Amino acid sequence: MAERHLEIEQKYDAPAGFALPELDGLAGVASVGEPEVRELHATYFDTPDLRLAANRITLRRRRGGPDAGWHLKMPAGQDGKHEFRAPLGRPLLVPARLSGLVAAHTRGAELRPVATLETRRTVVRLLGADGEALAEVADDLVTGRGREAEPERWREIEVELGTGTPELLKAAGKRLRKAGAKRSKSASKLARLLGDGVAPSEAARQRARARSRITAATSNGKAPAITTGEVVLAYLAEQVESILRFDPGARLGEDDAVHRMRVAVRRTRSVLRSYRPVLDAERTAPLGPELRWVAQALGEVRDLEVLRARFAEAPPFLLDDLERHERAAYRHLNAALRDARYFALLDGLDRLVADPPLAAVAGKKARKELPALVTRAWDRLAGDYASIKTSADPDLARHETRKAAKRARYAAELAVPVLGAAAKRVVKDTKRIQEVLGAHQDAMIAMEHLERAVARARTTADAFAVGVLYGRERAEADKARDLLVTTWSRTLGPSF
Repeated sequence: MAERHLEIEQKYDAPAGFALPELDGLAGVASVGEPEVRELHATYFDTPDLRLAANRITLRRRRGGPDAGWHLKMPAGQDGKHEFRAPLGRPLLVPARLSGLVAAHTRGAELRPVATLETRRTVVRLLGADGEALAEVADDLVTGRGREAEPERWREIEVELGTGTPELLKAAGKRLRKAGAKRSKSASKLARLLGDGVAPSEAARQRARARSRITAATSNGKAPAITTGEVVLAYLAEQVESILRFDPGARLGEDDAVHRMRVAVRRTRSVLRSYRPVLDAERTAPLGPELRWVAQALGEVRDLEVLRARFAEAPPFLLDDLERHERAAYRHLNAALRDARYFALLDGLDRLVADPPLAAVAGKKARKELPALVTRAWDRLAGDYASIKTSADPDLARHETRKAAKRARYAAELAVPVLGAAAKRVVKDTKRIQEVLGAHQDAMIAMEHLERAVARARTTADAFAVGVLYGRERAEADKARDLLVTTWSRTLGPSF
């Protein structure tokens, strides 16, 4: 397991002759520690085409200082980074736990040394009244060597929060700027060294363009000028970004990461289905089965997470059984996320955004085309709901209706930037239907699990407890079934 913590810091460029100002007197700072000098040597690893650096990710092996070892840093907000650490190990062998966390970016490409940094670091700690380190200020003299460039030297100041507040970070930065330092434009030392050698991928640039186009148009009141293709691509770009963002957390089993990654995968798959007239189906069709495969691997874990929450008061044997199944599900998920099939899917999603297979409808005005597309998704939902009454298997029909509600919801979500309140109402209606049917489906899954589990009960008391849980889940399913009729009666459907 890689050690992890959240790093919050700001970097400043220091000009020649810069003198570190006095840092006492800042809010909460009771004293300033004695300077400590450290000699640091770091080797940075990346793919030959610098995919990590292009995504503001750094992976290094550093010797010297109290935190010697492997460090993987991934963006987490404006000033934050998720940092994962591992022991020094072998010089050229990236720890598997760290390489796995960036696999969605490397996609099988080899990680090799791309730069080295020699840093003479002078550290002072800003201490609180109890001696705790509120922040650490590092004055760095850096010598960097890229793969082919001549050595480059510079000086920079880093302020990293410990137990201090964001206000302390702001106050320290203000004092540094007053002394002549300037906020660094580079996200990391490596980014500064590589400079023009690091550029976002074409897919990343297209994702950024798609988002900014919609944002600019809607904020300026020019939504009528947006084409249907632009709206669809912006939504798809957002989902691809989400898949990449939640991938590491899903691998680690972080709270809610699997769920959110699964939602992004489902939204992508749903939009490719609901907006077929906008995208060339011949080119998008191969993505459907692959998205479904990933969603199933994520769903196996998610279903067990939900069961564990529902069975919090279950007998120990049942909780142990769930934990064992959940560990196995995570192994299956991580195997899927290491598979070349998953990397090929990510490549396909990148191509979808970078070189979209737009059909004729894509060039038409979104305000004119989107109402019909959203309404079509709603009509399919209404048809599935009506089939519940005549179906030979009403529970299966409810499950299909739930999936149709999700597709209608995602179709309407996509249209919100252009259609506004009318689309939001459809989102609200479909979300309510989805949640009611979701409660029904969760109860049905729980009942199926309990039916299997009761055979493994070792005592009468355990079997009785399973029976009590089963009765509770049956009541939840019946309650959701009845609530569905009321919920549907309160929906009006699209009105554009």
